[in-house]
Amino acid sequence: MSAESKIEAHGRPPAHAGDGLLRVSHLNTRYGTYLAINDVSFSVAAGEFFTLLGPSGCGKTSTLRCIAGLETPSSGEIAIGKDAVYSSERGILVPANRREIAMVFQSYAIWPHMTVFKNVAFPLQARGIGGAELKSRVHAALETVGLAAMADRPAPMLSGGQQQRVALARAIITNSQLLLLDEPLSNLDATLRIQMRSELRDLQRRIGATMIYVTHDQEEAMSLSDRIAVMLNGSIVEVDTPQNLYHRPHKAFTARFIGQSELIPCDVPVGAREGKVVVSTPIGPVTSASFPKTVAPGRHYLLMRPEHIQLLTPGHTPDDGTNVFSGTIETSMFSGRLIDYGVRINGTSVNAQTLSNAQWKRGDAVSIHIPPAHCVVVEGD
Repeated sequence: MSAESKIEAHGRPPAHAGDGLLRVSHLNTRYGTYLAINDVSFSVAAGEFFTLLGPSGCGKTSTLRCIAGLETPSSGEIAIGKDAVYSSERGILVPANRREIAMVFQSYAIWPHMTVFKNVAFPLQARGIGGAELKSRVHAALETVGLAAMADRPAPMLSGGQQQRVALARAIITNSQLLLLDEPLSNLDATLRIQMRSELRDLQRRIGATMIYVTHDQEEAMSLSDRIAVMLNGSIVEVDTPQNLYHRPHKAFTARFIGQSELIPCDVPVGAREGKVVVSTPIGPVTSASFPKTVAPGRHYLLMRPEHIQLLTPGHTPDDGTNVFSGTIETSMFSGRLIDYGVRINGTSVNAQTLSNAQWKRGDAVSIHIPPAHCVVVEGD
């Protein structure tokens, strides 16, 4: 199923990029009897940072490699700009070296026998560019990634973060239409990975590149992307902005995969009053202000993020007076700034998260309040 056909719920228009710089249509890839990519469709606008996000084996890297021309799909179409680079129907297959793309691999693929300058210069030399133009473009690329002072340093003497910058410089030096990145930060330690996220996003904005990024790291995807395609089992589950995927996802898988989530079964009535519906749940009737316009057959869940569930002293009623339930603290886990609580409500355990300046202990009676705007009805998997 195409990405665009999956995003009609919750009263918002589909997130897409019009015709786009990159268009992937009904892409399928088989390895024997195994369907690695299943009817994947999406488009990416010029200058957009677009991420393929999902667990290992979901098809995100295979999709990226098909775009790059490193793998041949079984069917579908891929177009870059105005031209198709792959079309099973029209018999088009443009080789990788003739596609206007550059790629940064997970391993960086830095040549250890070359200096930083020579690593970055290699793509230009392969195109027959030399002399003053070569030197000027290499130094400009190294300046862009902050490595101009290391041009003559041997590659083995670089740190992981420096090697990643060399790979980026080598990718941007060709001025390609698309920059493809396959988990480029996964080999870095946690602190450096966070630093490089910021540098990568800043680089993308400065050079105006169109980036297609692959990762399984939810925080990485959320902090870098203009839009994210969430993938599972070779298919796109949904495509949207990081904010919408976190606050108003359409599918239960998205809600579980991105951030912490509390999902409880619910029955969704047809119709709404003043932009809200009341759904039946194991903890009682809950008012939701975020729900599908059209209720499809199948299971539905009520999504509540733990940080949106407010813990109150018993008897305290919030201003809106809706979605207030009595419960008992079952568990608490202190992690410094935050405390995670398990609250038993009508026989169902609900997770809530608060700042550590307000503390309850096991057995305490509490009230919880869930604002309707943060009660999101999602479709089951």
